[in-house]
Parts: sequence; C-alpha cells; structure tokens
Amino acid sequence: MKRLMALVSAYFFLGLALVGVILPGLPTVPFLLLSAWFAAKSSPALHQWLYSHPRFGALLRDWEREGAISRRSKVIAVLMLSLSWLVLWLTTNSSGVLIGLACLFVVIASYLVTRPDPSQ
Repeated sequence: MKRLMALVSAYFFLGLALVGVILPGLPTVPFLLLSAWFAAKSSPALHQWLYSHPRFGALLRDWEREGAISRRSKVIAVLMLSLSWLVLWLTTNSSGVLIGLACLFVVIASYLVTRPDPSQ
C-alpha cells in the first residue's frame, strides 16, 4: 500500500510540475523534486525516466549532487514570482493577501538565489 501511495504521489507531483512549466506562479522544480523522491521509493522506471529526461534530468542531477540550481532556473523562478505578484496586485483588493504573498515570495526567492550554481 505504501508503494502504491508513493507511486500515485510521484505521478501527482509530476503532473503539477508539468503544469508549472506552463503556468506562471506554479513552481516546477519543487514538484519535480517531490516526484523524483516518491518515484525513487515506488518506481525505478519512472525515477530513471525523470533523471534521463532531456529537460528535467539536469535539474534533478544538479540538485542531488550539489544542492545546486542553475542560474537560468533562478532567474526564471524569480521573474515568475514577480509576475505572479504583479498580477495579484492588479487584480486583488486585499492588502493582507498582497503583503503575505510578498513576504512568502521574498523568502522563496531568497532561498533560490542563495543556492549554488552547478559546477558543470
């Protein structure tokens, strides 16, 4: 039962990661990392597919090897956070929501920016 739940979780988070590629504001990398973690526990085939994927594999290998995030990924993530906050600012009247999300986005961006760049 645990393996089945891990497999369902792996595919669920992979789906969210794929949606995150398209939608601004929905992160890709954290969901991809969760998918890989659950796949390692449930499906060697899915785990191998993720690590050998031409687009996602390098992100996972860099994170696993060095805890590193590419500069390009950092820039895109920070720009998407900024764009998401701007859209909310234009469409939301709740200053509490705007302030809360600004604080959250600053924490996320700070974490991302302080991760090392991959050595390769």
